[in-house]
Amino acid sequence: MSQRHIMIILIIVIVIGGGIYAFKQLIPPAETEAIGPLYSTQPVTRGDISVGVYATGSLDPSQGGGIRVPGTYESTRINYIIEEFYVKDGDEVSKGQIVAKLRAPDLKLQIESMEEKLASDREFLSELTDTPIEQLYRLNPAQGITLKAPIDGRVVGLDINEGDELRQGQIVARVVDDSKFKIKAKLMPNEYKLIEKHQPEKMLLNFLQFDGFVEAKITHINPNPILDVDHESESKIRTNYVYWVTLEAENPGLAYPGMALYVGMPQKDNKEVIWFKNQTTVDSYLKEERVISRAEGLVTKIYVHEMEMVAAGDSIVSLAGSDVQKEIQERLDRIQEAEIELRQHYAKFNELEIKSPMDGIVAGLYREIDETVGSGEWIGHIYNTENMRMWVQVDDVDVLYVKQGSPVKVTVEAVPGEVFEGEVTHVSTMGEDVKGIPRFGVNIEVKGGPQLRPGMQAQAFIDAGSAENVLLVPVEAIFEEDGKPMVEVLNPDGTIKVVPLTLGLMNDRYAEVKSGLEEGELIVTGSTADLLPSQKIQSPGGGILPDKPADNDNNKPEENTPQKSQN
Repeated sequence: MSQRHIMIILIIVIVIGGGIYAFKQLIPPAETEAIGPLYSTQPVTRGDISVGVYATGSLDPSQGGGIRVPGTYESTRINYIIEEFYVKDGDEVSKGQIVAKLRAPDLKLQIESMEEKLASDREFLSELTDTPIEQLYRLNPAQGITLKAPIDGRVVGLDINEGDELRQGQIVARVVDDSKFKIKAKLMPNEYKLIEKHQPEKMLLNFLQFDGFVEAKITHINPNPILDVDHESESKIRTNYVYWVTLEAENPGLAYPGMALYVGMPQKDNKEVIWFKNQTTVDSYLKEERVISRAEGLVTKIYVHEMEMVAAGDSIVSLAGSDVQKEIQERLDRIQEAEIELRQHYAKFNELEIKSPMDGIVAGLYREIDETVGSGEWIGHIYNTENMRMWVQVDDVDVLYVKQGSPVKVTVEAVPGEVFEGEVTHVSTMGEDVKGIPRFGVNIEVKGGPQLRPGMQAQAFIDAGSAENVLLVPVEAIFEEDGKPMVEVLNPDGTIKVVPLTLGLMNDRYAEVKSGLEEGELIVTGSTADLLPSQKIQSPGGGILPDKPADNDNNKPEENTPQKSQN
């Protein structure tokens, strides 16, 4: 026989032998004595159970406040300068504690300016309505306004009647001081040279309407010649260069604007007068003011007549109407607003100290000494560690155990041995996908302490419930049938019965039994029926079923059973 045939035969023997061995291992030989399955059991016991969820997150302050300059952004802008800080980052402060000092160099100037304007507005409205300043707060806008004489003088140009409607800005009359008048005269070049040469102290005026001369004085001479065009007739035009001169004179009582006269220069001996060529007229009275309607309204009363002498402040005309009433109300409102603003500015003298709005720890200061800041501006921040908060995420399984109001125990690695109480304040109803796992946000309020700081990592145990001295069974014994939880109970005769249960709390190891079982009953946790045909119950420590408990093992669950965890 060749070596090749020997090798083939050897391979066939090995294959057949291996197959027989495998068959014997999978199909055991028939037992000479039939026996039933063996069961692993555990008695129903009493104990304590707790259920909860672990989650981690960072601590944040739930209460905080800004260190702010007194006042608001909407108020009148006051520039302050930081003079001194009394605290630094990390300092503990109490509510009302002074943390910084300010100075306001321009506050006094602003108050003085506001007081001047307010006094002017009050005086104007008082004159406008003929109401004493101290009684303006009782002023009725419907009573109208009264136009008054701005100066001492004579009323001219008064051409209105009661009931007439006046427009806003309309000139009602003029009040003139006719004790002096003004003249503008044209001088020929040679006349201008005489004036320039002799510099007379006085000039004489010769009125055509009455005898005698009136003394005047030159108040201004324009040294620049101006081209003057004189239309002597329709066909004849004469042009000359002239110089304008302005004169003032006491009114003898007869002069009025438009009255014709000649201007003359007396000689030094006053015996002769050089009369200038051009005739001129009285230009105006020296002092003259217009009485102007400040609103649209009806004339309700006229207090004076044309050419009547009045003193400054005397009533001329009274007006009434909707526009007048509106004008008065607007001025009253502006005065009241200015008074409020002025009081606020005075109050700012007491606001040069910045105080802490709450108890807490200084988180940061954003400004430096000598920096300029404005009303309402934030210059720092304070947080309170007595009340902290955590935001954590749990998965779609653990979220079922988390309820709003659930108690929470919080531990912080940086503060070993301390447990802080907390409470769930919000559970998100919608999850978000985080690396393929649905996550739900949970807000937790934590009762903190001075040793905590924002940003510290903390672990929270969210308590989903606990029970003491209740019936407990291991979770591996429970199965579901027709939607109901069931267990198998081993009877004393070795038979098995299926019992429906009513369950309570459940964690990773045990479940609370509310009804269906009695303490001490044996429930099946496993059996040989679950083994493969080739598997056998082996010696202690090497079998698939649990070892028989020792006599001193009461087979009860630990009092503090593990809880569900979430990292």
